[in-house]
Amino acid sequence: MAIRSNMLAEGVEEILRSALSAGGEEVLVVDPTADVVETLVNVASELGGDTPTVRMVADESLLKDVMDDFIVASNAADLVESETLSMRTTTEGAENALLVTGDSVVALVTAGDRVAGLVTEDEEFVSQARETYRTQWEESPTFKLRTPPISKVRSTLEADIGPEARDDFDAVLSSLRTARGDGDGLDEVTISLLVAARNDVLLYDISKWGEDVGIASKATFSRTKTKLEDTGLIDTEKVLIDVGRPRLRLKLGDDRLVDADSTQLAGVAQDLLS
Repeated sequence: MAIRSNMLAEGVEEILRSALSAGGEEVLVVDPTADVVETLVNVASELGGDTPTVRMVADESLLKDVMDDFIVASNAADLVESETLSMRTTTEGAENALLVTGDSVVALVTAGDRVAGLVTEDEEFVSQARETYRTQWEESPTFKLRTPPISKVRSTLEADIGPEARDDFDAVLSSLRTARGDGDGLDEVTISLLVAARNDVLLYDISKWGEDVGIASKATFSRTKTKLEDTGLIDTEKVLIDVGRPRLRLKLGDDRLVDADSTQLAGVAQDLLS
């Protein structure tokens, strides 16, 4: 089944959803914008097993910037692990972002807040485009995504820390538009520490989990804990153990955080950090 006609939409989501739902085994995505990459990951994650294999060729610096967002990157990692998505890098850009399916080529053209998907079904052109960009994909280096899959983050957090911590982690992520730590959203280490403090978890336990799952090193967790403690978001109390130095139990350090539910935690923390 092909995409049969040109499309005009308020955003790129409708066009990408049509392309991924149109049937066929493979969609080539060539030179996408940041918005296309983010939206494609969201749509493909929602569609799950109904998504064709997506082979993306994109600018490396653009992919690095997009994947700085833990929410996008961790969902992309799930798609990579399931072999639904593969990302490769190139310096050869196209004039427009392209979606190449088995029967059509869609050029994405943005004008202001609107996006047009200009479609051709010419068999010879589609065949040539598919061959050209499939070859480009095959000859391009793989983009190395270092963020762990969100499904692994959730399952190990529940197993190693507890189901309440996993629920809080999910609630905080769902309340954020991005998770970059650049003022637009808290980063994944800060989120993990706040969730741990909400659940009275030991710093040792949450940092060991974070390092084991691939979120960040124990040293990064420790540095971030110190920053949050200095700004009053987190408190610690010493817990004696049988052998070795006492360990630190994390506590929320501000009454506004204590009173916030898990969906409000990120917003309150961002207000306190600003």
